[in-house]
Amino acid sequence: MRYLPLTEADRSEMLGVIGAGSVNDLFRDVPEHLLLDGPIDGLPFHASEIAVERHMRRLAGKNLAAADAPFFCGAGAYRHHIPASVDHLIQRGEFLTAYTPYQPEIAQGTLQVLFEFQTQVARLFGTDVANASMYDGSTACWEAIAMATRITRRGRALLACGLHPHYIAVARTMARFTGDTIATGTPDLSPSAGEGELIAQIDEQTACVVVQYPDILGRIPDLARIADAAQAKGALLIAVVTEPVALGLLEAPGNLGADIVVGEGQSLGVGLQFGGPYLGLFGCREKFVRQMPGRLCGQTVDASGKRGFVLTLSTREQHIRREKATSNICTNSGLCALAFSIHMTLLGGEGLARLARINHARAQAMAKRLSIVPGVQCLNDAWFNELTLILPKSGSQVVEKLAAQGILGGVPLERLYPGVDELKNAILVTATELTEDEDIEALASALQEVLA
Repeated sequence: MRYLPLTEADRSEMLGVIGAGSVNDLFRDVPEHLLLDGPIDGLPFHASEIAVERHMRRLAGKNLAAADAPFFCGAGAYRHHIPASVDHLIQRGEFLTAYTPYQPEIAQGTLQVLFEFQTQVARLFGTDVANASMYDGSTACWEAIAMATRITRRGRALLACGLHPHYIAVARTMARFTGDTIATGTPDLSPSAGEGELIAQIDEQTACVVVQYPDILGRIPDLARIADAAQAKGALLIAVVTEPVALGLLEAPGNLGADIVVGEGQSLGVGLQFGGPYLGLFGCREKFVRQMPGRLCGQTVDASGKRGFVLTLSTREQHIRREKATSNICTNSGLCALAFSIHMTLLGGEGLARLARINHARAQAMAKRLSIVPGVQCLNDAWFNELTLILPKSGSQVVEKLAAQGILGGVPLERLYPGVDELKNAILVTATELTEDEDIEALASALQEVLA
């Protein structure tokens, strides 16, 4: 990013144009007690570019990267192998600079990519249609809830306790501005995903039931049972998939009765990247398509009968009157969607199923080895590539001690659910195709030492 300094004359002219007396006037809406009254402690006023680079390299050197250690973290972001061809292709100039395809006559390549992406997502999710991507999984989840309230004209969303707590937090934040009610709970350490308890909470005011598949503890809920119960009360079922590779083995949510399916596409083509940018996936039944947020790219023919691609549907505020918009999603995460689509194309249907089987086999091997470590109990009786371990000590402390030995040994549930005593001694562990036997053995040996 370029550094473009302003002179005092530049600042004065800009302030004059907008009618402000000083730069401080621009912050007058910020409560005074939140404003800094001086420099931030420890930060220098200035430093040379060379000094800053050296300092940042020293800080970066403290990181323990996922590729440099036995890695068992998941909880919504997963480390998978990304073919080198994915990175090569997305860095081509015509892709790297592409944004929203407003003019189809000069954006056929971008439109075709998005059309193929939609097709892949719809087939993966078992839905009739899919849009041209969202920001990430959590915001896609909220957009699905908002869509369900528009369709049903109800204002209560019932979120399964096994939904990722970050997704729940986003829904609660957004519901503050819409007036919708978010009903949820905290998961308990039970092998059951709690379908019966969830179904009992569905009533005539429920707009939607939101279920993660597999859920935050790695359990696999019975979507068909929940779909029947929700739809019997006039509610929609929203399925959330944070690990799309799982759908190489598990039945697609749309085929099990889900009305809307959303998820996080990071696992395919997109690296961990210290938390983002990621990629939201969104699919639904065709009869709901006009309430679907974002964009829909379509295929048609031109005057000569040749195949072409167009922006078919865009129900957002940049294209229609704001009060009629379904969302204010202002980007389509196009580069991440392209990476996802390239990776999916390279895998194909058989390749995705094979990748899923390898993931499941790695998780089985991990569970078998860890279950014989004294003091370790595996919560799950079924899983894909992620499961919960119950320990005799604080999960956070165990993970910290493992990290000190150079092992990234999972995600403590205490981090996701602070203050919930029942979950304090549990951690989520994940295995993927990149998990080697020696990684599993290193974790088991270190875990036995830490728990001794």
